[in-house]
Amino acid sequence: MKKFFIPLALFCFVFMKNHANMTSKTNPLLEGFSTPYQTAPFDKIEPAHFKPAFKAKIKEATKEFKALLSDKENPSFQNTLLPVEKKYDELSRLGLILFNLNTAETNKELQAVTQNISPMLTRFMGKVMLNRKFFRRVTMVYNKRFESGLTPEEVRLVETTWKSMKRNGAGFGWLKKLQLISLQMKLSKLNLKFNENVLDETNKFELYITDEADLKGLPESVIEQARQNAQNKNMAGWVFTLQYPSFGPFMKFAENRGLREKMYKAYTSRGNHGDDNDNNKLIGKIVNLRLKQANLLGYKTFADYILEERMAESSQKVNDFLNELHLASRPYAENELQELRDFAQEEGLETELKPWDFNFYSERLKTKKYGFDEEMVKPYFQLEKVIEGVFSLADSLYGLSFKEVKTIPVYHPDVQTFEVYDGNNNFIAVFYTDFHPREGKQGGAWMTEYRSQSNMENNMIRPHVSICCNFTKPTENTPSLLTFDEVTTFLHEFGHALHGMLANTVYPSLSGTNVYRDFVELPSQILENWATETEWLNTFAIHYKTGEKMPSDLVEKLIAARNFQAGYQSERQLSYGMADMAWHSINKKFDSSIIDFERSATSETQLFLPVEGSSISTAFSHIFAGGYAAGYYSYKWAEVLDADAFSVFRETGIFNKETASRFRNTILEKGGTLHPMLLYMDFRGKEPGIEALLERSGLK
Repeated sequence: MKKFFIPLALFCFVFMKNHANMTSKTNPLLEGFSTPYQTAPFDKIEPAHFKPAFKAKIKEATKEFKALLSDKENPSFQNTLLPVEKKYDELSRLGLILFNLNTAETNKELQAVTQNISPMLTRFMGKVMLNRKFFRRVTMVYNKRFESGLTPEEVRLVETTWKSMKRNGAGFGWLKKLQLISLQMKLSKLNLKFNENVLDETNKFELYITDEADLKGLPESVIEQARQNAQNKNMAGWVFTLQYPSFGPFMKFAENRGLREKMYKAYTSRGNHGDDNDNNKLIGKIVNLRLKQANLLGYKTFADYILEERMAESSQKVNDFLNELHLASRPYAENELQELRDFAQEEGLETELKPWDFNFYSERLKTKKYGFDEEMVKPYFQLEKVIEGVFSLADSLYGLSFKEVKTIPVYHPDVQTFEVYDGNNNFIAVFYTDFHPREGKQGGAWMTEYRSQSNMENNMIRPHVSICCNFTKPTENTPSLLTFDEVTTFLHEFGHALHGMLANTVYPSLSGTNVYRDFVELPSQILENWATETEWLNTFAIHYKTGEKMPSDLVEKLIAARNFQAGYQSERQLSYGMADMAWHSINKKFDSSIIDFERSATSETQLFLPVEGSSISTAFSHIFAGGYAAGYYSYKWAEVLDADAFSVFRETGIFNKETASRFRNTILEKGGTLHPMLLYMDFRGKEPGIEALLERSGLK
């Protein structure tokens, strides 16, 4: 997942709380960063620093913006767009620091800070990007963009800025503009609150076990982690949580069906308990405000508004795409579920197979069919060795090397920092890694950055890129051992990181991952393909105790199982995409049941009867807090792209440097400087089709 925090277009979502004003002498955010590579001075930053920093930067930007509007010279790229791009980059950097902290290492004070300052920044960005006089200047530059000697990238920036302003109401009267700003300010606060509720819901649940018999079936490493969880809370026994390194293994291996049910219902009902953390009302408010915003801008639905600037282009095209994959996946999913039901009966299940049984019996069936289970491969995936393997892959493909350094400040002791160099020993990026769960950290996995790459006025700025994951923690006796899914997740987020690290554009708002949402997942998902390549696994998959390589027969079993229950997994992913599209395709005020609406939207993809209290939507942070509204389909869309693109590597060799160089030059370095279909066709030579995906997934 790529985190989207500070878009240039129209509005930004950022933050703050009332504290005593500080002078620049005591505020590290208002001083030049004296850290290595001007990295964020996390060791000095406190929540109280943000408000005065934003107020000072906004005041400075407002003064410069007024001067720009008073300029008597004819509008040009240099006197109209460039100053705003520079100032946006400064504000964006402050926002990235705060918003990333609020996601990776938050607390109540920081959450309050974030909630408080969000309207401040949204209001300011609205005043800039909706300013009619500024829009007239941009329009004059836009109308002469092909006769002003601009570079192709400058033309692209002019076009994206003008179109963004036009699409978001810069030509409207002041009353409509005030309405739009008000809507966005409200939405920014609701988005933040939604995410806070999900985090609180995840943290507050604990399954406390004191009877050792209830641990039956669980691997020793999982039991040891649960014991350590309990010890950290000064408790005897074992504690399991809804953080995925605890929840996931419990659902796969715990033989106590009643406890699996309890865990499942706790996880799937987050945000749906009618308490202070309930997200039902928030969802209604969010989708209605988004609809109002779309209608004010002249669109029938919010999805119509969003998809106009996506590869997919329209709601109809997205829905047709999802349905095409659904029709291809459904027969396989139904057969897979029936196979699992039959197997569960053979294993002694005397009642109907329920959702909390699925992972448990699936793991056993996979073991029976392919001769291995998750625990057999984990000893070969020690986190430190996987890191070496992933870095080695970056070297093989792109000639990159990673040097760990201890001099760069971090926001938590878990965080590691690396200097990244190319094959000529040129500095490329700062890379942060944050691998383990904690209470102040959002669940899931994501890539983000603390500074974008840019090269304005020939001043090359290299990026500061970060990946955050929630992998199993090491214990007193065992290092962090990853599941195969976690290895794949690592590759996914590292693919995003490469997109950011290898960026080579002039303007930061077109740099790296600043691309269409349904294109941004291509660099991440294509890297997942190496997870089932023997040639790569052999470079690092070594048993953490014996030092022996993963046996070839185990590698073959792992690869053979890659499409296990592919139909079911496809239907599950499609259900999320369909729910997202339904929420953002409403064309009148929503005032019904969240659960009823969701179930109606996803009924075609459901393979189990609904479970009372469970909901996709109430914990669906991707679309209600994470920037994927009307865009969750992009994961499946990008699967089509990555399967088609990886076929080139299969043809030429998975470490073929010429192919990798073409992918780097046409995709990774270019950011948003061209329409993504042009970038893709430059690499592939043709438009993608779904055949490669269906073939790879075994759905043909």
